[in-house]
Amino acid sequence: MGDRHLEKILIGISRRALLSVALAATGSALFATSSPAAVPPPAAALTAQDIADLRRIAAYLNGIHTMAARFRQTSSDGSSATGSLWMARPGRMRFEYDPPSPILLIADQFYVYYVDKQLAQMSKVGLKSTPAWFLLRDPITFDDLVVTRFERGANSLRVAVIAPADPDKGSLTMVFNNEPLALRQWTIVDQQRRSTTVSIYDAQFGIALDPGLFVYRDPYGHEY
Repeated sequence: MGDRHLEKILIGISRRALLSVALAATGSALFATSSPAAVPPPAAALTAQDIADLRRIAAYLNGIHTMAARFRQTSSDGSSATGSLWMARPGRMRFEYDPPSPILLIADQFYVYYVDKQLAQMSKVGLKSTPAWFLLRDPITFDDLVVTRFERGANSLRVAVIAPADPDKGSLTMVFNNEPLALRQWTIVDQQRRSTTVSIYDAQFGIALDPGLFVYRDPYGHEY
């Protein structure tokens, strides 16, 4: 992480392209848009127990209305970062990276704002065009997704999904503790096979959050 990626951004490219480049460079694939689609993987053969657990996972995720947590992010290029995140469903999330990174990501139900606080620059993209939409939408359901992998560990469940209606988003893999059920990690793999994994810890659920966390304010105090 760092701002070396900003040196690669050319003046005059579209705001959507700017966001995609910047997010790929920071490894923030949860909010990244993707390149043209590759052939999607086939659906997994699910057992009755798998289907029951998917319903249990959906019910668990729908029960998360607010969350605050620390996160550690690792990417397939070897980069890593830490920070704090806040989520308020539906549609709102904030990723604030620890120094020296100046990056801030805000989802406000409609857009995702990519902010470089050091350079006072902002770009945005529609929230529904990013993989984050699965975790932030209401209700969360697997009915419109293809489950491409369902794995069980000693006390873990791993679920990989794609959106058949929009495969350009890439794949989302979630890892849960099984008993008690708890979200532990997610990984985004884009169409270039670049992966970003976010592990959460010290999570608090059902807490009151300041709505201002999910509002982008420019350096002049204007809200968006």
